[in-house]
Amino acid sequence: MLMIRFQRIGRKNDAAFRMAVLEKTAGPKAGKYVDLVGTYNPKTKAVTYKADRIKDWMGKGAQVSPSLKNLLIKEGVLEGKKEAVISKKNLEKNVAKKRAEEEATAAKAAEEAAKAEAAAKAEAEAAAPAEEAPAETPAEEAAPAEEAKEEPAA
Repeated sequence: MLMIRFQRIGRKNDAAFRMAVLEKTAGPKAGKYVDLVGTYNPKTKAVTYKADRIKDWMGKGAQVSPSLKNLLIKEGVLEGKKEAVISKKNLEKNVAKKRAEEEATAAKAAEEAAKAEAAAKAEAEAAAPAEEAPAETPAEEAAPAEEAKEEPAA
């Protein structure tokens, strides 16, 4: 499968990129490419491209990399929405970060549910003794009266 993607050229700390049509399995710095359709210098923001060749290769079934697609949409060569570009290194970090956030929100929700349940339980217990308290008070008063009656009889 052919891809239209960036191929890094240029010196160390001074990157420039070719827009090359090459096999998807080819390495990012491999010198062999099927067709050169443009260049991009991120430092100067200089872009040169052959729009007709890009569209021709896309018509033949070549896929465009997300980064290059976003640049071509910005330049007006392609139409559509830009894609979120996540590098492979950051993808693993982002997945782990999302899992941690989901676990944290789940733990927070469980904690809030436990607090709400404890509050409801406390309210139920507070309401129950208030109803039972008057019933227990006369029984306690009656108990000392019975003891008083038993003492003179003895």
